[in-house]
Amino acid sequence: MSPSPALSVIEQRRLRVHAAVRELLSEQGFKVSMEAVAARAGCSKQTLYAQFGNKQGLLRSLIEEHLDLATTPLARDVEDPRGTLLAFAVQHLEHLCDPSVMATNRLLTAEAHHFPQEAQSLYHDGCDTLQQRLADWIGNAMRQGRLRHDEPHFAAEMLLGMIAGLDLERQRFGVAHRASDAARQRWARFAVDAFLRAFSPDAKHRADDGRTDPPTVVRLRAPAGRTTPKNSKT
Repeated sequence: MSPSPALSVIEQRRLRVHAAVRELLSEQGFKVSMEAVAARAGCSKQTLYAQFGNKQGLLRSLIEEHLDLATTPLARDVEDPRGTLLAFAVQHLEHLCDPSVMATNRLLTAEAHHFPQEAQSLYHDGCDTLQQRLADWIGNAMRQGRLRHDEPHFAAEMLLGMIAGLDLERQRFGVAHRASDAARQRWARFAVDAFLRAFSPDAKHRADDGRTDPPTVVRLRAPAGRTTPKNSKT
């Protein structure tokens, strides 16, 4: 899709650069260079450095664009938690099932141990920020009584895990995954409804301080006047 003519020259170039980075990440993984991005986007390397600073700044700009799109549903009021979380879940699943994203994930996973700093930066800029934005929305819903009060960061991580399910593992091992809209929407409804049941304001909940109660021991007593020999057989 060509950039809209209403956008500024800088914004149009940014979109071209982001598209180039997405393509190159799926082809080259962490090895992608500023030279390759400039050539694919049709601009000079000097222009890239002037606009993004360095390769890390370029990747961060791409991630921020994705996060802004991914969390658009969370801008809604918390009055409709199910509608908001369903829209978020479906959009998140669509992103995970995008062929270029799948190819990029496979490459980056394979190369992460060779590029530990780059991998950790991508995780913090992407996954951590996504969890934080979802946790902020969940925390607001909890404060307004739409969800049961609990730890919003834990709840956000749990929901993200429920949404993804095993699809990333299926993709990694080449097993059929939820590639259709209908399959993704069905799973999104299942995950979100399960989450909302768990965090319903009316749900009974016992605070957990990290300890487990000792098991209940039931001791049987012999009838009065009788004793049971230690080595008796039944």
